[in-house]
Amino acid sequence: MATALAPGLTTAPPLYGLVLAGGRSTRMGRDKATLAYGDGTPQLERAMALLQRHVTHAYVSVRAEQSAEPVRARFAQIRDTHENIGPIAGLLAAQARHREAAWLVLACDLPLLDEATLTRLLRARDPARTATAYRSSHDGLPEPLCAIYEPRAREPLCAYVTAGKQCPRKFLLSVDTLLLDEPNPRALDNINTPGEYGPANQTVIGEHAIQPRNLTVQYYALLREQAGRREEALQSSARTARDLYAELAARYPFSLTPEVLRVAINAEFADWSTPLKDGDTVVFIPPVAGG
Repeated sequence: MATALAPGLTTAPPLYGLVLAGGRSTRMGRDKATLAYGDGTPQLERAMALLQRHVTHAYVSVRAEQSAEPVRARFAQIRDTHENIGPIAGLLAAQARHREAAWLVLACDLPLLDEATLTRLLRARDPARTATAYRSSHDGLPEPLCAIYEPRAREPLCAYVTAGKQCPRKFLLSVDTLLLDEPNPRALDNINTPGEYGPANQTVIGEHAIQPRNLTVQYYALLREQAGRREEALQSSARTARDLYAELAARYPFSLTPEVLRVAINAEFADWSTPLKDGDTVVFIPPVAGG
Protein backbone atom coordinates (compact mmCIF):
# COMPACT_ATOMS: atom_id res chain seq x y z
CA MET A 1 0.00 0.00 0.00
CA ALA A 2 1.61 3.23 -1.15
CA THR A 3 2.01 6.08 1.31
CA ALA A 4 0.44 9.37 0.22
CA LEU A 5 2.94 12.20 -0.09
CA ALA A 6 2.59 15.95 -0.13
CA PRO A 7 2.96 17.68 -3.54
CA GLY A 8 6.63 17.87 -4.47
CA LEU A 9 7.71 15.14 -2.05
CA THR A 10 9.12 11.89 -3.35
CA THR A 11 9.79 10.35 0.06
CA ALA A 12 8.20 10.78 3.46
CA PRO A 13 10.07 13.00 5.92
CA PRO A 14 12.20 11.05 8.42
CA LEU A 15 10.35 10.02 11.56
CA TYR A 16 11.85 10.97 14.92
CA GLY A 17 10.42 10.04 18.31
CA LEU A 18 9.67 12.10 21.42
CA VAL A 19 8.48 10.89 24.82
CA LEU A 20 6.95 13.77 26.76
CA ALA A 21 8.34 13.55 30.29
CA GLY A 22 8.37 17.20 31.32
CA GLY A 23 5.20 17.18 33.41
CA ARG A 24 5.04 17.93 37.12
CA SER A 25 2.94 14.84 38.06
CA THR A 26 0.86 16.93 40.46
CA ARG A 27 -2.12 14.57 40.65
CA MET A 28 0.04 11.44 41.01
CA GLY A 29 2.14 13.00 43.76
CA ARG A 30 5.15 11.12 42.34
CA ASP A 31 7.14 11.43 39.14
CA LYS A 32 5.10 9.44 36.59
CA ALA A 33 8.16 8.90 34.39
CA THR A 34 9.89 6.92 37.14
CA LEU A 35 6.89 4.84 38.26
CA ALA A 36 7.69 1.13 38.02
CA TYR A 37 5.37 -1.17 36.07
CA GLY A 38 5.30 -4.90 35.52
CA ASP A 39 8.80 -6.22 36.16
CA GLY A 40 9.84 -3.02 37.94
CA THR A 41 10.98 -1.11 34.85
CA PRO A 42 10.39 2.68 35.04
CA GLN A 43 7.62 3.80 32.72
CA LEU A 44 9.88 6.22 30.84
CA GLU A 45 12.25 3.37 30.04
CA ARG A 46 9.34 1.21 28.86
CA ALA A 47 8.04 4.01 26.63
CA MET A 48 11.45 4.64 25.10
CA ALA A 49 11.96 0.94 24.39
CA LEU A 50 8.63 0.85 22.54
CA LEU A 51 9.36 4.05 20.63
CA GLN A 52 12.96 3.36 19.62
CA ARG A 53 11.99 0.36 17.50
CA HIS A 54 10.07 2.58 15.10
CA VAL A 55 12.00 5.84 14.66
CA THR A 56 15.33 7.08 13.34
CA HIS A 57 16.18 9.00 16.52
CA ALA A 58 14.38 9.08 19.88
CA TYR A 59 14.45 11.78 22.55
CA VAL A 60 12.96 12.53 25.95
CA SER A 61 11.29 15.91 26.36
CA VAL A 62 12.26 17.53 29.69
CA ARG A 63 12.19 20.79 31.58
CA ALA A 64 15.69 22.15 32.23
CA GLU A 65 15.65 21.23 35.92
CA GLN A 66 14.79 17.60 35.10
CA SER A 67 17.75 16.88 32.84
CA ALA A 68 19.94 15.32 35.55
CA GLU A 69 17.20 13.08 36.96
CA PRO A 70 18.71 9.54 36.73
CA VAL A 71 16.07 7.87 34.54
CA ARG A 72 15.82 10.80 32.11
CA ALA A 73 19.62 11.16 32.00
CA ARG A 74 19.90 7.72 30.34
CA PHE A 75 18.47 9.10 27.10
CA ALA A 76 19.06 11.86 24.58
CA GLN A 77 17.03 14.89 25.64
CA ILE A 78 15.35 17.93 24.19
CA ARG A 79 14.73 20.69 26.74
CA ASP A 80 11.60 22.81 26.70
CA THR A 81 12.07 26.37 25.48
CA HIS A 82 8.59 27.52 26.55
CA GLU A 83 7.19 27.52 30.08
CA ASN A 84 3.70 26.83 31.40
CA ILE A 85 2.09 25.79 28.13
CA GLY A 86 1.81 22.05 28.82
CA PRO A 87 2.87 19.23 26.48
CA ILE A 88 2.91 21.49 23.42
CA ALA A 89 6.19 22.90 24.78
CA GLY A 90 7.96 19.61 24.17
CA LEU A 91 6.76 19.34 20.58
CA LEU A 92 7.70 22.95 19.79
CA ALA A 93 11.24 22.41 21.11
CA ALA A 94 11.59 19.20 19.10
CA GLN A 95 10.36 20.83 15.90
CA ALA A 96 12.80 23.70 16.39
CA ARG A 97 15.69 21.23 16.88
CA HIS A 98 14.93 19.11 13.79
CA ARG A 99 12.70 21.04 11.40
CA GLU A 100 13.04 18.45 8.66
CA ALA A 101 11.59 15.61 10.73
CA ALA A 102 8.13 14.33 11.45
CA TRP A 103 7.62 13.54 15.13
CA LEU A 104 6.00 10.49 16.70
CA VAL A 105 4.98 11.88 20.08
CA LEU A 106 4.11 9.73 23.10
CA ALA A 107 3.11 10.76 26.60
CA CYS A 108 5.15 9.01 29.27
CA ASP A 109 2.02 8.03 31.24
CA LEU A 110 0.61 5.43 28.81
CA PRO A 111 1.65 2.10 30.40
CA LEU A 112 -1.11 0.19 28.55
CA LEU A 113 0.07 1.31 25.10
CA ASP A 114 0.69 -1.82 23.03
CA GLU A 115 2.66 -2.65 19.91
CA ALA A 116 -0.48 -3.22 17.84
CA THR A 117 -1.80 0.28 18.56
CA LEU A 118 1.50 1.92 17.70
CA THR A 119 1.95 -0.16 14.55
CA ARG A 120 -1.54 0.77 13.33
CA LEU A 121 -0.72 4.47 13.75
CA LEU A 122 2.57 4.14 11.87
CA ARG A 123 1.10 2.19 8.98
CA ALA A 124 -1.76 4.67 8.57
CA ARG A 125 0.55 7.72 8.63
CA ASP A 126 -0.20 10.13 5.80
CA PRO A 127 2.69 12.61 5.21
CA ALA A 128 0.37 14.71 3.04
CA ARG A 129 -1.69 15.58 6.12
CA THR A 130 -0.60 17.81 9.01
CA ALA A 131 -0.90 15.02 11.56
CA THR A 132 -2.07 11.44 12.07
CA ALA A 133 -3.75 10.61 15.37
CA TYR A 134 -6.30 8.41 17.08
CA ARG A 135 -9.87 9.38 17.85
CA SER A 136 -10.47 8.81 21.57
CA SER A 137 -12.69 5.82 22.32
CA HIS A 138 -14.03 7.78 25.31
CA ASP A 139 -15.15 11.09 23.79
CA GLY A 140 -14.34 10.98 20.08
CA LEU A 141 -11.82 13.83 20.26
CA PRO A 142 -8.24 13.54 18.89
CA GLU A 143 -5.60 11.89 21.09
CA PRO A 144 -2.65 14.29 20.69
CA LEU A 145 -0.15 12.43 22.86
CA CYS A 146 0.12 9.32 20.73
CA ALA A 147 0.28 10.98 17.33
CA ILE A 148 2.49 11.81 14.38
CA TYR A 149 3.12 15.46 13.55
CA GLU A 150 4.53 16.16 10.08
CA PRO A 151 7.05 19.01 9.50
CA ARG A 152 4.20 21.11 8.07
CA ALA A 153 2.64 21.16 11.58
CA ARG A 154 5.34 23.50 12.89
CA GLU A 155 4.12 26.82 11.49
CA PRO A 156 0.44 26.41 12.44
CA LEU A 157 1.46 25.15 15.90
CA CYS A 158 3.67 28.21 16.46
CA ALA A 159 0.82 30.46 15.35
CA TYR A 160 -1.60 28.58 17.64
CA VAL A 161 0.64 29.14 20.69
CA THR A 162 1.34 32.76 19.73
CA ALA A 163 -2.43 33.32 19.76
CA GLY A 164 -2.44 32.23 23.41
CA LYS A 165 -3.82 28.72 22.84
CA GLN A 166 -2.40 25.62 24.53
CA CYS A 167 -4.78 22.67 24.04
CA PRO A 168 -3.17 20.09 21.72
CA ARG A 169 -6.53 18.39 21.10
CA LYS A 170 -8.06 21.60 19.79
CA PHE A 171 -4.96 22.18 17.67
CA LEU A 172 -5.46 18.82 15.94
CA LEU A 173 -9.10 19.73 15.33
CA SER A 174 -8.00 22.99 13.70
CA VAL A 175 -5.65 21.43 11.13
CA ASP A 176 -5.75 18.67 8.54
CA THR A 177 -5.53 15.65 10.84
CA LEU A 178 -6.11 12.04 9.79
CA LEU A 179 -8.09 10.47 12.64
CA LEU A 180 -8.14 6.72 13.23
CA ASP A 181 -10.24 4.48 15.44
CA GLU A 182 -8.35 2.89 18.33
CA PRO A 183 -7.79 -0.87 17.95
CA ASN A 184 -7.48 -1.21 21.75
CA PRO A 185 -9.83 1.10 23.71
CA ARG A 186 -7.58 1.06 26.82
CA ALA A 187 -4.22 1.53 25.12
CA LEU A 188 -4.25 5.33 25.41
CA ASP A 189 -5.59 5.61 28.95
CA ASN A 190 -3.50 8.16 30.87
CA ILE A 191 -2.56 7.00 34.37
CA ASN A 192 -2.59 10.19 36.42
CA THR A 193 -3.51 9.30 40.02
CA PRO A 194 -2.48 6.76 42.68
CA GLY A 195 -5.93 5.19 42.36
CA GLU A 196 -5.35 4.57 38.64
CA TYR A 197 -1.78 3.36 39.08
CA GLY A 198 -2.56 0.21 41.08
CA PRO A 199 -5.01 -1.37 38.61
CA ALA A 200 -2.86 -0.36 35.62
CA ASN A 201 0.19 -1.96 37.20
CA GLN A 202 -1.74 -5.17 37.82
CA THR A 203 -2.76 -5.20 34.16
CA VAL A 204 0.86 -4.84 33.06
CA ILE A 205 1.97 -7.53 35.52
CA GLY A 206 -0.64 -9.85 34.04
CA GLU A 207 0.69 -9.20 30.55
CA HIS A 208 4.24 -10.01 31.68
CA ALA A 209 2.99 -13.24 33.25
CA ILE A 210 1.89 -14.63 29.87
CA GLN A 211 4.17 -17.50 28.91
CA PRO A 212 5.30 -17.78 25.27
CA ARG A 213 3.03 -20.01 23.22
CA ASN A 214 4.02 -22.39 20.44
CA LEU A 215 2.12 -21.27 17.34
CA THR A 216 2.02 -22.16 13.67
CA VAL A 217 1.40 -19.28 11.25
CA GLN A 218 0.40 -19.76 7.63
CA TYR A 219 0.64 -17.07 4.96
CA TYR A 220 -1.21 -16.72 1.67
CA ALA A 221 -0.98 -14.57 -1.47
CA LEU A 222 0.70 -11.19 -0.85
CA LEU A 223 1.56 -12.00 2.77
CA ARG A 224 3.37 -15.15 1.65
CA GLU A 225 5.45 -13.07 -0.76
CA GLN A 226 6.26 -10.44 1.86
CA ALA A 227 7.11 -12.97 4.57
CA GLY A 228 9.14 -15.06 2.11
CA ARG A 229 7.58 -18.26 3.40
CA ARG A 230 4.35 -20.25 3.34
CA GLU A 231 4.38 -21.34 6.97
CA GLU A 232 6.45 -21.04 10.13
CA ALA A 233 6.46 -22.34 13.68
CA LEU A 234 7.29 -19.78 16.34
CA GLN A 235 7.02 -18.85 19.98
CA SER A 236 5.09 -15.71 20.87
CA SER A 237 3.68 -13.97 23.94
CA ALA A 238 1.00 -12.28 21.81
CA ARG A 239 -2.32 -12.41 23.58
CA THR A 240 -4.55 -12.11 20.52
CA ALA A 241 -4.42 -12.55 16.77
CA ARG A 242 -4.14 -8.75 16.41
CA ASP A 243 -1.13 -8.68 18.77
CA LEU A 244 0.47 -11.52 16.80
CA TYR A 245 -0.01 -9.73 13.47
CA ALA A 246 1.56 -6.55 14.92
CA GLU A 247 4.51 -8.60 16.14
CA LEU A 248 4.98 -10.15 12.70
CA ALA A 249 4.50 -6.81 10.94
CA ALA A 250 7.49 -5.51 12.87
CA ARG A 251 9.53 -8.38 11.41
CA TYR A 252 8.23 -8.53 7.83
CA PRO A 253 7.37 -5.71 5.37
CA PHE A 254 3.63 -6.34 5.49
CA SER A 255 1.68 -3.67 3.59
CA LEU A 256 -1.82 -4.79 4.60
CA THR A 257 -3.55 -3.67 7.79
CA PRO A 258 -5.73 -6.01 9.87
CA GLU A 259 -8.79 -4.09 8.65
CA VAL A 260 -8.44 -5.60 5.15
CA LEU A 261 -7.54 -9.11 6.32
CA ARG A 262 -9.44 -12.00 7.82
CA VAL A 263 -7.98 -14.28 10.45
CA ALA A 264 -8.61 -17.96 11.06
CA ILE A 265 -7.55 -19.93 14.12
CA ASN A 266 -7.45 -23.73 13.84
CA ALA A 267 -9.32 -23.65 10.51
CA GLU A 268 -12.19 -21.48 11.79
CA PHE A 269 -12.70 -17.78 11.12
CA ALA A 270 -12.12 -15.80 14.30
CA ASP A 271 -12.25 -12.28 15.68
CA TRP A 272 -8.99 -10.35 15.93
CA SER A 273 -9.45 -10.15 19.70
CA THR A 274 -9.73 -13.94 20.15
CA PRO A 275 -7.21 -15.11 22.81
CA LEU A 276 -4.47 -17.39 21.48
CA LYS A 277 -3.65 -20.75 23.05
CA ASP A 278 -0.56 -22.93 22.92
CA GLY A 279 -0.57 -25.08 19.78
CA ASP A 280 -2.90 -22.84 17.74
CA THR A 281 -2.55 -22.56 13.97
CA VAL A 282 -3.19 -19.01 12.80
CA VAL A 283 -3.88 -18.00 9.21
CA PHE A 284 -3.96 -14.40 7.97
CA ILE A 285 -6.05 -14.19 4.81
CA PRO A 286 -5.67 -11.28 2.35
CA PRO A 287 -8.61 -10.10 0.23
CA VAL A 288 -9.16 -11.87 -3.06
CA ALA A 289 -7.45 -9.95 -5.89
CA GLY A 290 -9.94 -7.73 -7.65
CA GLY A 291 -12.68 -8.48 -5.11
